[in-house]
Amino acid sequence: MPVQLPSSFQNRMQTQLGADFAAFTAALGQASPTSIRVNTGKADLPSGLPEVPWTQTGFYLPTRPSFTLDPLFHGGAYYVQEASSMFLEQALRQSVDLEEPLAVLDLCGAPGGKSTHLASLLSPESLLVSNEVIRARAGILAENIQKWGSGNVVVTNNDPSHFQSLTGFFDVLVVDAPCSGEGMFRKDPDAIQEWSEANVKLCSERQRRILMDVWDCLKPGGVLIYSTCTYNAEENEENLAWLAQQQDVETIALELQPSWQVTQTQEQGMHGYRFYPHKTQGEGFFLAVVRKTGGDEAGKYRKSKRPYLVSASKQEKALVQNWLKEPKDWEIVKHQDTLRALPAAWMLELEQVYEKLRVVYGGIELAEAVKNNVKPLPALALSQHLAPDAFPRAEVDLATALKFLHREDVSLEEAANGWVLVQFNGVGLGWGKKLQNRVNNHYPKEWRIRMSLDEALQPENLAKQFVLGRV
Repeated sequence: MPVQLPSSFQNRMQTQLGADFAAFTAALGQASPTSIRVNTGKADLPSGLPEVPWTQTGFYLPTRPSFTLDPLFHGGAYYVQEASSMFLEQALRQSVDLEEPLAVLDLCGAPGGKSTHLASLLSPESLLVSNEVIRARAGILAENIQKWGSGNVVVTNNDPSHFQSLTGFFDVLVVDAPCSGEGMFRKDPDAIQEWSEANVKLCSERQRRILMDVWDCLKPGGVLIYSTCTYNAEENEENLAWLAQQQDVETIALELQPSWQVTQTQEQGMHGYRFYPHKTQGEGFFLAVVRKTGGDEAGKYRKSKRPYLVSASKQEKALVQNWLKEPKDWEIVKHQDTLRALPAAWMLELEQVYEKLRVVYGGIELAEAVKNNVKPLPALALSQHLAPDAFPRAEVDLATALKFLHREDVSLEEAANGWVLVQFNGVGLGWGKKLQNRVNNHYPKEWRIRMSLDEALQPENLAKQFVLGRV
């Protein structure tokens, strides 16, 4: 179905693409491809699905299923993500040593596609700060981070300017900047209605302000990965050329495979990479990588006499530390009644983050602790760091898993009394508490499936919900 494009956008793209313009507009009239990225900490890579070529864990689906009705989606076994944006993996692999412990900031993190991708690519010894400026979206980001199950991530809800207080803190800065959304025209028809040349200019100015706001928190020698989902040069190449005029930077050129059909650009010596839907199987996307060659180093961090992060007592630690695979890697802290595990190697840096930023979620929320009673929390059930023998596990079928995620009563007849990890195909979903004659469902109310399950639970439909197959 032909897409009605704004005339000024058409004119510009005609000039930009030349003979390719007809193929470009034809591609916009086609259905958007559906792609996922697999969490190898929880699931095996599927066989028989076409691969997204610029990432090791991305796959195209032949049709778009009802992800809401797949328990593995809720368990964080995969993330539904636009294929072009997975090119972040190449930018990271080709610009930094991923074996090293790195401090990384994903500045515009919601809803979590790039943050979960970063969490999978970084070494376990690294620290990821995933930020979102809009509070409601920061809550969604925190939910997706918990479901992904990486414990070395902190979710914050801050304006970019707030990061100026963390001078030279980060090795890598990812800025997937708010943009005019031209690359989403096929996927989101509303983006066409909201587009204007004035908005392009406004977005470009905002992007430059964001880059300046966060520049000081990138350490000398650190890497900036800048991306947008738009086509115009004003928000892309021209912004990178402008940054090079303002700051000490050098461009980083990436190696591409010809089969990827990624379009390379260059503006005043700065390299950029464009994804067009008539060439690559994905939406419109732009990415560039630069290295910071000047600026101030971070100061020495010292232990505070009145730390914001207060260690749990020995008794409290004893109640929960054996729930984790490698207890020595974690510092157990307590805030109000919540026990939380944070990466022990980063505690001095995390003290700075918690003192200077608005933290929404961090590490692994282990339990609510009141006196000697502990109640395991949802994030622990979904964590990749949960010790395999810490709790009894109840493997359930698809119908039971969906009822559990709908927050209905379920039967766990084989389970012993007490806390039980409900899992599907080996992937943890959440907690049930088995009592004598019933099971209390402790799946979070705010996460529950809200749609009716009547049709989904019909026998002829049950098998259609799998995305990864029986992984």
